Amino acid sequence: MMDKDHTPMPALDDSRRAEPDGEALPVITPSDPSLPSLLTKNGGLSDLVKPLKREIFLDSTFVAGTSHVKSSTVDSVKVGDMLTLRRETQNRFDERAILLLTSSGDKLGYIPEKDNKIYSRLMDAGKLLSARVTRINKKGDFSTIEIAIDMIEF
Repeated sequence: MMDKDHTPMPALDDSRRAEPDGEALPVITPSDPSLPSLLTKNGGLSDLVKPLKREIFLDSTFVAGTSHVKSSTVDSVKVGDMLTLRRETQNRFDERAILLLTSSGDKLGYIPEKDNKIYSRLMDAGKLLSARVTRINKKGDFSTIEIAIDMIEF
């Protein structure tokens, strides 16, 4: 492989790519779990791409499994909070499972199994999805958290 000056570039394994100065950098693929946090973290790359980003509303649903996570995590969530979606392909209960994480990285729950077929296919195809809390209904110790799911395009 040659760089722009027609000098040979060092050979690298498939998990790294070479910069013109010969420095190897890790390759981040669309399915890399760190990609959504890089693009949505406050003060991070998201501030650079906001003018180029378009959010396409897909559907509304709710967070499943909130009764199985820490109550402090559920209580900390507010309307308007952004959630990160992460595929769990090795989930023993649902091969299409999509985990929902708070902005601090805490597990909040899952996309309901009845809703995750299309979302999991989109994510597996490299599409970036995000969720936003739209409503919280508290009934005693139980909370129903409604979310809007968007596909993010650049």
